[in-house]
Amino acid sequence: MEYVLSTENLTKQYKDFKALDHLTMHVEKGAIYGFVGRNGAGKTTLIRLICGLQSPTSGEYSIYGKKYTSGDILQMRRRMGAVVENPSIYLDMTAEENIREQYAILGRPTYEGITELLELVGLSGTGRKKAKNFSLGMGQRLGIAIALAGDPDFLVLDEPVNGLDPQGIVEMRELILKLNREYRITVLISSHILDELSRLATHYGFIDQGRIVKEITAGDLESACRKCMHLTVSDMRSLIRVMDEKKIEYAVTSDQEADVYGDWNVTELIQSLAEQGCIVYKVTEKDESLESYYINLIGGGSHA
Repeated sequence: MEYVLSTENLTKQYKDFKALDHLTMHVEKGAIYGFVGRNGAGKTTLIRLICGLQSPTSGEYSIYGKKYTSGDILQMRRRMGAVVENPSIYLDMTAEENIREQYAILGRPTYEGITELLELVGLSGTGRKKAKNFSLGMGQRLGIAIALAGDPDFLVLDEPVNGLDPQGIVEMRELILKLNREYRITVLISSHILDELSRLATHYGFIDQGRIVKEITAGDLESACRKCMHLTVSDMRSLIRVMDEKKIEYAVTSDQEADVYGDWNVTELIQSLAEQGCIVYKVTEKDESLESYYINLIGGGSHA
């Protein structure tokens, strides 16, 4: 397995506050990795560390297999593009002028590719309009264009849809998917808009109090969050007996409750349970979302 980013017991201490606490995570090449956690869980701290804006207190991280202490780490970071917190934009410049400035910072010898880059992020028609007059969504897309100026194959986005209107969110989603699928760019996204993240991510890392609580693929998460019927009954032993006889998949959740999976006839099942002297008090459809999965995993509370 090739990892674009991996961390091992990564720790960042600020006096009495431990922002990252022996964090271990793995971002697979080609993934859209959804990085999920509460405010203050350590998401932005991790992003600052891997971008070289801060140094860890202990532990280590590697980018494309090169440890952050390696002499090659700057070369590896040149393969990264990042939008950390707010996009770094010169407000009195146009979109094209902003990208030209980034080209100069990177030492690119010509301005070749700027027209295509503006078209890619949907800003080709902005002309002489200055960035200070852009909408929030346009500003976010310009930030991504600047992050792409160095032709990275790893893109780090910190809350890219935060504050956007529904149209802006759709445009951002389509851009991220295009970058991943057509340009083969691995993307790490920190986001608290979990419903939107579920439309994008191929992998997830759930962080709480500076630690990775769980890493999971979108496929495994979908299996964990699949639809089922939630039954409340009078006699759990009878329910188990009937489920086993009918070879229906189920999971007991309490003394009187169980989740029942697959395709089955509700009327037939209730009749079979009645024959066993088991009363069905309630049948409800259950479809766990990414948000409810996360809250159950972390233990409730704010999940921004």
